[in-house]
Amino acid sequence: MMDDDDSTLRYDRMVETALRGVVKQAVEEVMEDGLPGDHHFYITFMTDHAGVKIPDYLRDRYPGEMTIVLQFQFYDLDVDDEKMQVTLSFNNIPEKLVVPLAAITIFADPSVNFALQFQPLGDDSEPDLDPDDDPSGDKDSDDDKKDDAPKGEVVSLDKFRKK
Repeated sequence: MMDDDDSTLRYDRMVETALRGVVKQAVEEVMEDGLPGDHHFYITFMTDHAGVKIPDYLRDRYPGEMTIVLQFQFYDLDVDDEKMQVTLSFNNIPEKLVVPLAAITIFADPSVNFALQFQPLGDDSEPDLDPDDDPSGDKDSDDDKKDDAPKGEVVSLDKFRKK
């Protein structure tokens, strides 16, 4: 199943990993110094991703995806190479959330018009499958879909810079 991956450099995964490093570094700087000026983060993540730890009532309310805002009231912010965690209040009840970096789909700081959108990062041992792909591993369908593989997108960082 991994024949294609073994013979192809996965630049898409390299870029995704590098950009997730931007999220990690931004969170690290906020951990040390707090949010400067008007900076604030919108972080959208997959609630059903492996390793996400949120209360059941939040998972029920936000099946699939949830966006949190780090701006005024957040506590115990921490990040490592794998995950970030933060305590936020929901209806005045503090809740600790643990979010693997690989579960994050959008990271935005609207104060400077900066946003990153991520493709879900799967476990490296499993192939990426399109929802239309046949998960049975039928090689005929895989060969037919090669031309339909997602293409890389070039994003100019200039549009995020202030002029």
